Amino acid sequence: MSPTTPPVTAATTETTNPVLDYVRRAVDGYPVVPVRTVHTEIAGIPRTLTLKLEGHSPWRSVKGRTALSLVRSVADDLTVPGATVVESTSGNLGLALSAICRDLGLRFIAVVDQRQSPVLRKAIEDNGGELDWVKTPDDAATHLQDRIARVRELVRDLPHAVWPNQYENDANWRVHESWTAPELDAQAGPEAQVLFAGVSTGGTLAGLSRYFRHARPNLRIVAVDVRGSTVFGGVPRPRALSGIGASRRSAFLDGTDCDAVLLVEERRAVACCHTLRADTGIAVGGSSGAVLAGALEYFYRHPEVRHALCLCPDLGDNYAPTVYHPAWLDRIGLPADAGRLRHRTGAACPGFRADAPEHPVPDDEAAVPTAPSEEDVPR
Repeated sequence: MSPTTPPVTAATTETTNPVLDYVRRAVDGYPVVPVRTVHTEIAGIPRTLTLKLEGHSPWRSVKGRTALSLVRSVADDLTVPGATVVESTSGNLGLALSAICRDLGLRFIAVVDQRQSPVLRKAIEDNGGELDWVKTPDDAATHLQDRIARVRELVRDLPHAVWPNQYENDANWRVHESWTAPELDAQAGPEAQVLFAGVSTGGTLAGLSRYFRHARPNLRIVAVDVRGSTVFGGVPRPRALSGIGASRRSAFLDGTDCDAVLLVEERRAVACCHTLRADTGIAVGGSSGAVLAGALEYFYRHPEVRHALCLCPDLGDNYAPTVYHPAWLDRIGLPADAGRLRHRTGAACPGFRADAPEHPVPDDEAAVPTAPSEEDVPR
């Protein structure tokens, strides 16, 4: 098996279970997700970042891999007539699960809150998924806990409801150990010194760590979270970005999974999104911006580090109504102009330069997200 071959277990090679058959075909057809190399200069030292752009995948984010693994783990329960998949999601996992359930003819209910991107909400509904809203106020810090409580209610009340439970199901992290990490390892090159990954459930980081601790024991692993999240403890506070952070500890992480934890300000994450887009044309989502902000901060502290890997969960096309919208920026107290935003937030980012890609970049990467009308912006 080559290092970038997706995992296919014996249970999925010969089976009459249509769910397992579907997952096997989806994994077999999943493309290798591209990387892009960008350069910056920190403290007068040239630095290189290799960005793993997971938005170039069938369901537009790294959560496509997670969704396939979760569905495979509950495949037997999904063959029961009338089965309904229920999951709490901030958006990307819900999009992937809604597409999978559509293809399998299953009902899907996504339990969501107001922070979710309107683009992702619509995509879930376009796939036939149902949105179940929790009523947590926008400025609350308990969105996740309320979503999970609502999932438990639905599972209790709906016949044949199946909760894959991305927060506690080991299928979450195992797929990144056996698939995402080996793929990145084959693309990274020998110069990489540090790997940066954001955390929410912690599954992606846990899987990457379990692989690279053995494959590249000298590679430093740094977890990136946003202030106000309690994945690693602390007191929760309201957060604006979706897809990173959580109001509970991760069930998958312990003290051995990373060499450092960086908590970044959400404003710096947004500044990195705008700076990267302005300088290179690469638009990424808010969680990816946080990972970039963490990498830049780490570069300042560690002049010996010249080359880093960044796992970027998705692209910016889902965030035109939020991260890239002037009205949304205004509500969190940020200017829309990339230059002013960079200066205002103290992002300390002198700019990025992108290498020409080895292969043609899909058209959607260079596209700048278009802002919707004011009334479409979440409040």
